[in-house]
Amino acid sequence: MDFDYIEALVTQCRNNDEGAKEKLAAEFKPLICNISKRTFIDGYNNLDLQQECYQSLFKSVFMYNIEKHRFVAYATSAIKNNMNDLIKRIKNRNSTDGNDALSLHDNFEKDIPSEEISTEASLCEMCDYEELKLALRSLNEEEIEFIDFIFYKNNTVKDYSYYKNLSYSTALFKKNSILKKILNFMSMNYKNSKS
Repeated sequence: MDFDYIEALVTQCRNNDEGAKEKLAAEFKPLICNISKRTFIDGYNNLDLQQECYQSLFKSVFMYNIEKHRFVAYATSAIKNNMNDLIKRIKNRNSTDGNDALSLHDNFEKDIPSEEISTEASLCEMCDYEELKLALRSLNEEEIEFIDFIFYKNNTVKDYSYYKNLSYSTALFKKNSILKKILNFMSMNYKNSKS
């Protein structure tokens, strides 16, 4: 890497030069690919890890003191520290979720769900389906298009980002916000029905 060139790109990035941001991302791509290949975090695929690295890179652009002229070392350290923090957060979360938190007791067989579908379960499923249909009706046209593209046509968020010419992180944010909107709608309906 040409350190002077990188420092110039950082200065341009701070002035919101999109071309400089792309060039800076390209300069750090080999490092980011290497780090993401060597990192395994449950629930994250390679693209998710790369996105986390790029977010660290661009966050470090605005946190960096330009007078020091050591951006490469600063950004590399920030990216690695972010990955380590992410691993620690996921590890701590896994100790309270999933199989690590499972405790077996004498009567655990009673807790295992039956293969038989009861009338109550069938009715609850129908109610959930109706509430989901109502929640989907509350979405705007763009959000419905997203749901259709991802969940009904079995495409990935990456496919959607290419299709709509968006960054992967923007498409992922869109997915999370739409799902949160549906969840909030359904939980509000549930609360209202209990009142």
